[in-house]
Amino acid sequence: MGGGAVLELHRATLTSQHKTKQGNRRTEWLLVEAELWSAQAAVETGFEYPYDEIEALWKQVLLQQFHDILPGTSIAWVHREAVAEYERIERATQAIIERALAALVGEGEQEIVVNPAAFERGVVPAAGALTRADASEASASVEAVTLEAIGDGGYVLANGLVEVHVSAEGTVTSARDLVTGHDVIAPGAEGNLFQLHQDFPNMWDAWDVDRHYRKMMTVLRKDATLTGGLEGSTAVLTLTRPFSASTLTQRIVLEPGSRTVLFETDVDWHETEKFLKVAFPLDVRADHTLAETQYGYQRRVTHTNTSWEAAKFEASMHRYVLAAEETGPEGPIGAALVNDSIYGHDVTRDVEGVDVTTTVRLSLLRAPRFPDPETDQGSQTLTYGLVIGADVDRATRAGALLNSGERVIHGDHGIEPLVAVSGEGIVLASVKLAEDRSGDLVVRVHEALGRRARGSLTVRGSFGSVHEVSLLEEPLDAETGAEIGDGAAEVPLALLPFEVRTIRLAR
Repeated sequence: MGGGAVLELHRATLTSQHKTKQGNRRTEWLLVEAELWSAQAAVETGFEYPYDEIEALWKQVLLQQFHDILPGTSIAWVHREAVAEYERIERATQAIIERALAALVGEGEQEIVVNPAAFERGVVPAAGALTRADASEASASVEAVTLEAIGDGGYVLANGLVEVHVSAEGTVTSARDLVTGHDVIAPGAEGNLFQLHQDFPNMWDAWDVDRHYRKMMTVLRKDATLTGGLEGSTAVLTLTRPFSASTLTQRIVLEPGSRTVLFETDVDWHETEKFLKVAFPLDVRADHTLAETQYGYQRRVTHTNTSWEAAKFEASMHRYVLAAEETGPEGPIGAALVNDSIYGHDVTRDVEGVDVTTTVRLSLLRAPRFPDPETDQGSQTLTYGLVIGADVDRATRAGALLNSGERVIHGDHGIEPLVAVSGEGIVLASVKLAEDRSGDLVVRVHEALGRRARGSLTVRGSFGSVHEVSLLEEPLDAETGAEIGDGAAEVPLALLPFEVRTIRLAR
């Protein structure tokens, strides 16, 4: 096979066995969080870093990424065991996080809002925490969310940044960026539109989805019940819809200061040889979409002018897929779909006269019969979001925040971030102690926007030296230019597009 060849098979492995894929996503990010708080607690309080526990948990997560577990193509007992292992890993990792955070915030009764994400969450800093009182005082100026019932049984949600119209059937008929005035939903179309396909692959049930699945589709509109209300400062709609042998329940959520409408979805799934998608027809003239990968994104054309492109009718992503035009003078013209546990999607370019729009569909659930006839039967949960007025920076931020949820704990005080980065596109990837158990601090950053970036890395604490190391934490012959002071070290950063940089600080 030539270097440009691709395997035109096994597209369904992006979706089969949702709980296995969900467990993988959750445990990956929980372990990164466990490393972060454990490292900071070790540096600041003398907390005993749980080297053995973290190593054992990572090894089990990596084991379950092996073929055929994560692809969702094993026999039934394998996936039962994998899901049980993910639940065990999650419990153990949560326990590590709770111990480390308790050491950091001290004993007390104040509510502490903890943000483990690489980006600020409202007023709570990245990799830091504020008391509820401080967070509430700092966020008092954020415009409140409004919720208005309209005559046809639908609702309008708005927060000063975006305005979203939801029909009585739970579909999004308008999603307007109030800064640019652009509505990202295509004229006359509806987002959050569920579509159920017959799914009979030619050869391997759990492995494949073949192009002909599109020929049989049921649009799920009937029997919807929609109610709405405010939960504190957040607008929440609740959608319930029975369909076929299953039932879907969804919370549609808009928070203050957010450009992301969240769709928290629970499906009681009892289908056989079916494929559930959710569609968002976007008023975006996109030549390409950007689908996140680890430490970057994959750019894919939206046309099907060649057989190679036509064969890519199902594609992969991690936390987001973005369709955008060139940024205008008032801001980005684009939209992204972010998710907490979805890996498959498809994109079509729709042309009507001179109008070109882009439809993005997320692949939610399948129901193959072989090799596991009970695949995904029962309750399945997933969350996705529509980011209105998105570019790659906003999509990256929204995806990270969705996958690294805030925590509310009790203690004496907040947490000042141990590590901070500056520079557009430079993202904090991980903070941990060195694998050789020397106690040295290891910090990893990467460039996320696909262009050169300059900035700095600041780490609080007293350090003897600062060195660049490889991903395996082996020394590299590279000058960091770090400035080491009494209370912090500052490292200048100049990153190439998608470059990953690992810095080791000796303690």
